Amino acid sequence: MEKKDGSLRPCIDYRGWNDITVKNCYPLPLMSSAFELLQGATIFTKLDLRNAYHLVRIREGDEWKTTFNTPTGHFEYLVMPFGLSISPAVFQALVNDVLKDMVDRFVFVYLDNILMFSQNERQASAPAAT
Repeated sequence: MEKKDGSLRPCIDYRGWNDITVKNCYPLPLMSSAFELLQGATIFTKLDLRNAYHLVRIREGDEWKTTFNTPTGHFEYLVMPFGLSISPAVFQALVNDVLKDMVDRFVFVYLDNILMFSQNERQASAPAAT
């Protein structure tokens, strides 16, 4: 596929793999649950992890599943590529697991967006209790 500048970008068709993939049905949080958590919050910080998908490592030994051929050679992804039907659910589960002690206390996660919130400045500056 051609970019605006005329150079080429890879275009990989994952429809076959997506058809046979066992779907990870990790639920995305409802916006209504976010609004409930945010009641009374006055301090907010937002993190956008828009390139974080490219930091999720494919499980060792499963790289062959992302194999593709080009005229210049045979390649495998080492990180999770876009285009897989399970990528959003896998990423949501990973971020929720990493932040599990904070989620629903003062952190709300929606895919690659993380919202941290608190009721006041004192609460916002206090170290997180473990």
